[in-house]
Amino acid sequence: MAYIGIQQQIRSNNRKSVVLLILFPFLLIVLAILVTRSVQLAFFLMIACAVWFVIAYFMHGQLIQKATTSRPLSRKENTRVYNLLENLCISQGMPMPKLNVIDDDSLNAFASGINQETFTITLSKGIIEKLNDEELEGVIAHELSHIVNRDVRLLIVSIVFVGIFAFISEMAIRNIGLFGRGDNKKNNIPMILIAIVVAVLAYVIAQLLHFAISRKREYLADAGAAEMTKRPYALASALKKVAGDPYIEAVERRDVAQLFMHNPQLAKKDFFGSLFATHPPIEKRIEILEQYA
Repeated sequence: MAYIGIQQQIRSNNRKSVVLLILFPFLLIVLAILVTRSVQLAFFLMIACAVWFVIAYFMHGQLIQKATTSRPLSRKENTRVYNLLENLCISQGMPMPKLNVIDDDSLNAFASGINQETFTITLSKGIIEKLNDEELEGVIAHELSHIVNRDVRLLIVSIVFVGIFAFISEMAIRNIGLFGRGDNKKNNIPMILIAIVVAVLAYVIAQLLHFAISRKREYLADAGAAEMTKRPYALASALKKVAGDPYIEAVERRDVAQLFMHNPQLAKKDFFGSLFATHPPIEKRIEILEQYA
């Protein structure tokens, strides 16, 4: 079957993802004002959040590498992987990203980085050893698509924002005294409760927006990989194998786990579970890829 509508899907997903991302700072500003009930305090809170954002944004590479226990993979160590990546990059006219490996027999992979100097594809030892060349090429193409579409940067931004929302929500709950002391504090109980509810709701909304961004980007990367390799069936086959054993033992943090090609920490497959899932169901991804075989 021809690849009908993939470019339209890419443009649509990009537009929706940008809209979702714009909502993050808007929610942050509203939340800061409601929690502090002071423009001056909200201003200082926004400055602190901005500093936090910059530090997390530029330090994410080291944090991710430490959290996943990944290490650089040299060309001498595995020429096969380098050749697959190099051929794909040449076909797309793009520089090669760095290659890392996780010494784990499970099957998974992820892309990270914010610019050409830091873009990295990380593969588990299991996915390298247990996939054939076509399947592994599909996986690498999937991660390359994340880089080409700047998905990794988008997800890093959304992950940092969600962390900030979590901090503000916790601050709203712990620092109840911010709204008054003594008898005046009793008079402010309704506003205290409102601020706490607003903080928690904003955090939940931020989580939902973040998860929506992640799910849309996985479909987009699958479509991009199919176009790069012209073998959607190979990526579908790889996803079937990944689904059987995606658990990287070193990864326990949810914010890091959601970067992977398949997140083993998916919520239950009901309506509410699907809202909080970082990835679309892998069965659905396989089904869509097989339609183009």
